[in-house]
Amino acid sequence: MSHHAADPKLEECIKLCLDCHHICLEMAMNHCLETGGRHTEPKHFRLMLNCAEICQTSANFMLSGSELHGLTCGVCAEVCRRCADDCEKVGDMDECVTTCRACADSCARMAA
Repeated sequence: MSHHAADPKLEECIKLCLDCHHICLEMAMNHCLETGGRHTEPKHFRLMLNCAEICQTSANFMLSGSELHGLTCGVCAEVCRRCADDCEKVGDMDECVTTCRACADSCARMAA
C-alpha cells in the first residue's frame, strides 16, 4: 500500500496522469506517425509529446510527495486541455481526448 492511500484524490490524479502519459505517447508514436497528414503536423505532434511529458512529471511530483505538485498539476491541466481540444480537431483520436480531459479535470482539482 502506498503512503498516499489516505488521500484518494491524490491517488486518482496520479493514476490519471500515468494513464494520460501512456496514451499520449503511445498514440503519438504509433497511431499518429502511421496515419500521417494532420496527425504528424509539428504543432499537434509536439503537443502530444509535451502532454505525455508533463503528465509523467506531475505524477512524479505527486509520487515523491513534493509540496510543489499543485504547480505541476496546474500546468498539466492546461496542457491536457489543449491536447484534448487539438486531438478532437484532428479527429479519430477519441481515446486521447477522453483520457486528456479526465486528467485535466483531476489535475485542476489538485491545483486548486
